[in-house]
Amino acid sequence: MAKPSFSSILPLLFFFILSFVPAMHASFSKPISTEELGLNDPKQTHLTFYFHDTLSGPNPTAVQIVKASSSATSFGVLTMIDDPLTEGPDPTSRLMGRAQGMYGLTDQTQSALTMVMNFAFLDGDFKGSTVSILGRNPVLQGVREMPVVGGTGALRFAKGYAQARTYKSDPTTGDAVVKYDVYVSHAGSPNTSGNHAPVCTRVPLPAMVVSFLLISLLYLA
Repeated sequence: MAKPSFSSILPLLFFFILSFVPAMHASFSKPISTEELGLNDPKQTHLTFYFHDTLSGPNPTAVQIVKASSSATSFGVLTMIDDPLTEGPDPTSRLMGRAQGMYGLTDQTQSALTMVMNFAFLDGDFKGSTVSILGRNPVLQGVREMPVVGGTGALRFAKGYAQARTYKSDPTTGDAVVKYDVYVSHAGSPNTSGNHAPVCTRVPLPAMVVSFLLISLLYLA
């Protein structure tokens, strides 16, 4: 009985490979319940701390990275920050975290900032967690409100708002201390191990193809 030629096995090899292509994509994602994410029992948290924005001195925590235009409102100034967040208004009080990000003067008619920053907590119940802020801050108003757009760690799925009140400011240096009250709703029982990341298990196609070719060659020999 004549042995099949290698060319007759090639179509089988082709369909063999194709049969595994859907399997490569099927495991990229999987449905999970709101209970797994802690969303069935969301928590509401009120965070209070003081934001120290220092532009002057030998160790500023806020540095201008884009210069201003000639407008009266300094439209166009962009500042990068790594500001300490403390438990009280005194800069030597307990360090709770840091505000990291940037703010820019984005209004041509009044002094208003657009804030893009993360509150990264270094102490307390939310150590290792963050809250993200993105919003408009009209600095001359008594109370400014900005949205909370997300969070990480124990503050996953955070949503809510932050209220800023100037505690003190120096018009000469630009230094300021601002009280923040942040109200967030977030996952009640977060899993911070990262187990909810999408799973991607790829079928090792190269190894399978090589194995199939070796078997085919041995069969034809």
